[in-house]
Amino acid sequence: MRGGGLYACGFALTFATLEAGSFIDDFKQIHLLFDGKVIEFVLSFIIDSFTNTVSAFAWPATVAQFAPPWGAIGLGLGFVLFPKYIKKHIEAWLFPGDGSKEPAGAE
Repeated sequence: MRGGGLYACGFALTFATLEAGSFIDDFKQIHLLFDGKVIEFVLSFIIDSFTNTVSAFAWPATVAQFAPPWGAIGLGLGFVLFPKYIKKHIEAWLFPGDGSKEPAGAE
C-alpha cells in the first residue's frame, strides 16, 4: 500500500492553492525588499507558509463546513469513490512503469 489517497491529494491541492495565494500577496509586498526590510519579508513568507501548512492539514473540516450538509456528503462520497475510481490513475501518473504489485504479506 503506497498510502496517499484522498486526504493526501486534498492536502496537496489545498496547500498549493494557499501557497499560490500567499505568493501573490507576498509579491504585492515586494517593495519591502527595496525598503531594506528583507528580514520582515522573509519572516512573513515563513509564517505564511507555516499557516498554510496547518490550514491544509484541516482541509476536510473546511469542505465539510462548506454548504452544510452538502459539503459533508461530498466529502463522504469522496472518501468512498476516490479509492475505487481515481487513485489508480494518480498512482499510474506518479509511478509510471511500475507494474509490480506489493510483496505478499506487505499489507
